Amino acid sequence: MAEVTEVRSTEEPPSPRPGGLFSKPYLFATLLVLIGLTLCWGGARLLTLGGSPYYILAGLLTVASGVLVGLGRRLGGLLFGVLLIGSVAWAIGEVGFDAWALAARLMAPMVLGLWFLFPWTARRLGPPSARPASVRAAIACVVLVAAVGFGAIVHYALVPDRADPMYQAGQEDHPASGGPVAAAGSQSTDWQTWGGDAAGTRFSALSQITPANAGKLAVAWTFHFGKAPDDAPQSLEGTPLKIGDTLYACSDYNDVVALNAETGQQRWRFRAHTDNRNATYAHCRGVAYYRVPEAQGVCAERIYTNTIDARLLAIDAASGKPCAGFGVNGVVDLKIGQPKAPPGYYYITSAPTISRGRIVLGGWVSDGMYWGEPSGVIRAFDANTGALSWAFDLGHPDRRQLPPSGQTYTSATPNSWAPMSADDQLGLVYAPLGGATPDNTALRRRPFDEAYSSSVVALDVETGQPRWKFQTVHHDLWDYDAASQPTLVDLPTSTGLRKALIQPTKRGEIFVLDRATGKPIYPVTEHRVPQDGLAPHEWAAPTQPFSDALPSFRGKNISERDMWGVTPLDQMWCRIAFRQARYEGPLTLPGLTPSIQFPGFLGGMNWGGVSIDRDHNVMIVNSNYVANYVQLIPRGQADRLGVRPVGMGGQPTPEGRMILPQFGLPVAARSLPFLSPLFAPCQAPPWGRISAVDLASGKLLWSHPIGTARDSGPLGLPSLLPFKIGTPNLGGSVTTRGGVTFIAATQDKYLRAIDTKTGSVLWRGRLAQAGQSTPMTYLSRASGRQFVVTASGGHALLGTKPGDAIVAFAIPKGQN
Repeated sequence: MAEVTEVRSTEEPPSPRPGGLFSKPYLFATLLVLIGLTLCWGGARLLTLGGSPYYILAGLLTVASGVLVGLGRRLGGLLFGVLLIGSVAWAIGEVGFDAWALAARLMAPMVLGLWFLFPWTARRLGPPSARPASVRAAIACVVLVAAVGFGAIVHYALVPDRADPMYQAGQEDHPASGGPVAAAGSQSTDWQTWGGDAAGTRFSALSQITPANAGKLAVAWTFHFGKAPDDAPQSLEGTPLKIGDTLYACSDYNDVVALNAETGQQRWRFRAHTDNRNATYAHCRGVAYYRVPEAQGVCAERIYTNTIDARLLAIDAASGKPCAGFGVNGVVDLKIGQPKAPPGYYYITSAPTISRGRIVLGGWVSDGMYWGEPSGVIRAFDANTGALSWAFDLGHPDRRQLPPSGQTYTSATPNSWAPMSADDQLGLVYAPLGGATPDNTALRRRPFDEAYSSSVVALDVETGQPRWKFQTVHHDLWDYDAASQPTLVDLPTSTGLRKALIQPTKRGEIFVLDRATGKPIYPVTEHRVPQDGLAPHEWAAPTQPFSDALPSFRGKNISERDMWGVTPLDQMWCRIAFRQARYEGPLTLPGLTPSIQFPGFLGGMNWGGVSIDRDHNVMIVNSNYVANYVQLIPRGQADRLGVRPVGMGGQPTPEGRMILPQFGLPVAARSLPFLSPLFAPCQAPPWGRISAVDLASGKLLWSHPIGTARDSGPLGLPSLLPFKIGTPNLGGSVTTRGGVTFIAATQDKYLRAIDTKTGSVLWRGRLAQAGQSTPMTYLSRASGRQFVVTASGGHALLGTKPGDAIVAFAIPKGQN
């Protein structure tokens, strides 16, 4: 029988065919084509606006790669590898090794690149003999992108960014100069006023907690206010007071509780039964304490709270019962004398200020609803009886009492909603003022509105007579209120101690003034500012004041390459929006075409203000860097969108709900944070920083991003990433003689202990919800321990979830 020889073919069997159009390779190819077409469309639009050509080139490569993958050509994988390598080169060329900027450019392409490593894609791209080269190329590209991104993020998370324009040498290179700074406050182991003292320094003389032992801090107790009444505000923004062995705290619907300072156990609760209708930004940032001179018994010691339905309440500190001899059964109606307005258009959010036996109050006025809103009148009431002592009404500067029958305080004047401070020795109370409503146009402002808008004013506490004023913004068209409490210090200078006032602003400028005269101690220079883009009939101030001798916290001017996003797609959207808007640097004017306002209405610095390490003459500043996208809307267009003031009927369209009506004026206004379609800021992080300034020399000592990405992310979902990103923040800091600064404020749910000398984070205490508040600290008489307390209540403006907790931390007994 003939021998049969088996002959084996040297050809490879055909690759398995995919299972139809809906198989994984075809779906991947379709995804690439769709992404590529989107990049082509947006890239072409961006190119016509003078923007980067990268997106249209990346789109063409992505479309070609998708088509070739669909056809089973391994060239599709190689083209995508070229795209990845080109993207890395372009990204580093634009932003260097800035971690989060690289992540926005490279993370999504890297994830797409991983699909080329999956078996179903590899099988589609050719016979096995052809796979090794294409697979190795794909692996190399993905590893390169991953290594660059991950390495940069880790570096950013762990190492201060010394290339950052905001960063200067650390404390070891530029030690604080000058002697200790004094203030108009006591060295108490309690916390008797909202800002720590009447001067608002937020400094504590306690030194038990130090950089050496701060890491031992643990939760000592937690108090919950419980479920809020129907329609009441759900957040919590207040800073408690500590008097003797009791803490006093308020909820955002103005209930007041007294707590055991050692255990947090409730001693009494006063229910305010507030009317919450239309209370858009309803908060209670704190209460005030007062001891009536020579009084004994009930209401000798009092707690005052002002409410979100415009009442001033006096409560017995011992029992929580109303003080019957104050006003009418413990209540003063703050709507008396105000122009008639819908509920929620006028109320008080900041703690009362008490000086020389008078309670001084400003008020919050609803932004941008209509011309003729309630008055920004500032009033003082007798702390014993509640009788009106004086009123500072800009429209009637010589009238100190209630308006005559049939008249009201002057409508739509600049208001003082932020915390005030006081100097009892000089007999002055210092009120930071906002702009006259509405915010984004000034067509009906009067001379006295122009003179006082966005100023800090010193008022005689006995008479209400203004002694001086300093304007931080001329002809304010940006909602750049003086939103921070003025902080008072006795500042060492070459000519001796100066009685100084420090005024932080939403603009990011910090002005240092003589608090007796209002004259600048650090030079203030008028700089020319943009004049283009004004709406018809509007005008702009040609110059604005800048504090050139101190560090500015307004941030560097932004450009297209500073645009950010979770993916290249929403980053491209942000670039297009940026190019479509006017931006000429600080104080770019609002107009009928879109403009970018940076910093936005969050600031800069907001109501949290600054704190002062009095022992080392150092100011701690927490600041924000989030832009607004602004456009004025002609009245006819706003009317077609159904735009109407809150509480005045009508049903606006979804677009109309995002517009401030500004009724009575020819334009409405849209002013919103500049966010991508995924609700991420269009600017690259950091969006929040904490910094230290030597007050004697004016030098920046250190500056670091504050806040991680753990509890924030696209579409409002937490990313769970523990890396430092620098989040927006609301609230303030507290400094201590122990060399530790405490701050919550950020979007992530932490209270932080920070080394005041270096800015390094010593410890983080996890909170149930973010702490958009200012902490306080005290010494407990019962255990002799130093406690640090913060509210854990979130804030709708930052997208943090509401909470109802007050949390106290201390070093456990026996571990000091």
